[in-house]
Amino acid sequence: MEQEKTTTSKSSTGLDENIGGLLAYLGSFVSGIILIFIEKDNQFIRFHAFQSTFLFGGLAIINLVIGFIPFFGAVAQFLLSPLMVILWIVTMYKAYKGERFKFPIVGDLAEDQLKK
Repeated sequence: MEQEKTTTSKSSTGLDENIGGLLAYLGSFVSGIILIFIEKDNQFIRFHAFQSTFLFGGLAIINLVIGFIPFFGAVAQFLLSPLMVILWIVTMYKAYKGERFKFPIVGDLAEDQLKK
């Protein structure tokens, strides 16, 4: 994971950056999608919204697909679920602390979306 510390400032929605970043992860990919549409200016919040959407949306799809695999799927879901909760808590904490950390693959996708 790559990290970069930012300063706290307001967004176009009136939220502090760190609160907006936390909210991007709070509702998994759903809150990420909502923030993508309502936050127009703040690049910190938009980055975390895109990263949340790609990260947790992708994990939700993977979790759904492996659920169809007999026995192995149930075991994999059992192991994946606590890891997703830990990841969810860590991402919210780091965003609240003002860190613009980047996960492999999804972080690059999120940065690419900001350039558009």
